[in-house]
Amino acid sequence: MDIWQLNIFCKVIESKSFSKAGNIVHLSQPTISSHIKDLEAHFECRLIDRLSKEAIPTKAGELLYEYARKLIALKEETEAAIAEFHGNLKGRLVIGGSTIPGAYILPRMVGLFVGSYPDVTTAIRIGDTEEIIADIAEGLLEIGVVGAKTGLKQIHQEPILADKLCLITPSDHPWAKTGEITLSMLKTAPFIVRETGSGTRKSIEMNLDRVAMDISQLNLVAEMGSTAAVIQGIKERIGLSILSRIAVADALAGGILSAVAIRGLSLKRHFYLTCHRRKTLSPLSRAFIEFLKKRITLWPAPSDD
Repeated sequence: MDIWQLNIFCKVIESKSFSKAGNIVHLSQPTISSHIKDLEAHFECRLIDRLSKEAIPTKAGELLYEYARKLIALKEETEAAIAEFHGNLKGRLVIGGSTIPGAYILPRMVGLFVGSYPDVTTAIRIGDTEEIIADIAEGLLEIGVVGAKTGLKQIHQEPILADKLCLITPSDHPWAKTGEITLSMLKTAPFIVRETGSGTRKSIEMNLDRVAMDISQLNLVAEMGSTAAVIQGIKERIGLSILSRIAVADALAGGILSAVAIRGLSLKRHFYLTCHRRKTLSPLSRAFIEFLKKRITLWPAPSDD
């Protein structure tokens, strides 16, 4: 067993495919299969089942995947630390991002960072807020940017970017012309909600709670697992939803969707830079945090229109 085999194993689990994992690491499918067989021989148990067209970890495989991710993260951290010792900043940096930071904010910041440090490679791991925070708590990620605060004592968070949520409708919806509705009107509209664990949903629930209202009082017609899916649902007239202006900026600018205010309901929030309170950050993570804090102001502030 070596780190390279564990890396291949993780790619198979994450892509649910031997062939896709091969494409990622530039190896043939038979070579991928050979490495997995070597791991299974080493641990004397089956690690992956082929169900239908997907590669699914067995219980032993799930356990190995958990430890393999930690070993790979530690390897990358070690290489970065030695590179810093030699006066270089290089290595691989993995950054966690909840849906909106991961899709709309971090790619831009990572692009600028890599432009300044060409010997650094990066990856953005996208999940909902709870998933990213859990990975940081377990040591699988060093840093992340998420859309809600957590009560976990081992997690340190600081606000890094302001955001504004708005009710989003098709541009030809009657409410789009008024620009503002009441809470009573909101209860009547078919509403699409993000999944439990989403930072956007947590922010909506928290702000509704401030006006003595529960999300269950809305006319919920669908629950969707990503902001992109919700946006498509609005376009297809499944329902309306409350979303980040950052996420829908292009659709608003193009006149496809409209943002509507809700009278008496403040929907401002922040995105939070998140790390483990008791873990010493690697040189790469420290450099990215410093870089991010200096340049996040390049992102346009949310409009109050």
